[in-house]
Amino acid sequence: MTSVHLGKKILFVSAAAMLLAACSKEPEPQVSTGGADAGAEESSSNGQPDAVSTPEVSADILRERNNRDKYGASASQSALEAFAGDRVFFAYDSSELTDEARNTLAMQAEWLDYHSRARVTVEGHCDERGTREYNLALGERRASAVKSYLMALGVSASRINTISYGKERPAVVGNGESSWSQNRRGVMSVN
Repeated sequence: MTSVHLGKKILFVSAAAMLLAACSKEPEPQVSTGGADAGAEESSSNGQPDAVSTPEVSADILRERNNRDKYGASASQSALEAFAGDRVFFAYDSSELTDEARNTLAMQAEWLDYHSRARVTVEGHCDERGTREYNLALGERRASAVKSYLMALGVSASRINTISYGKERPAVVGNGESSWSQNRRGVMSVN
């Protein structure tokens, strides 16, 4: 008889523990997108309002949360890099934007449009070939080409500074086209 009594106690304690565990789970918050019944109260089966109501989230708040996820919560260098990348590349001895560069700059302009207070500096860089003076001038033309294209996409000129580093700050050290092609670039850095 003792084992039957002990078995009933274990069964009772197990059932009570499962009941408490099931009751302790918090309800999922409900999200409203402002539909026709957005202002209606939730009610239980007896027609009375539920004792616990969850806050409704408007469509504007949801859109803003999605934008923060997409563009980054802050106007930081890492958010720019994650969204659009921070650099475009140029052909040898050229400051003409490629189609790929234009696509990247369009994404950067979209990011800047969302982060309307962000200010940036566009750096012009060159590979190691050519004189220091020539590469400083070429780097300036590259930075100016990037700035002009961003302005054509609606970014205010007052938000964009330019600087040329010529061949003084290579991204990749080495000789050969694989290194040089990475050094012929325009880099956007968030101030």
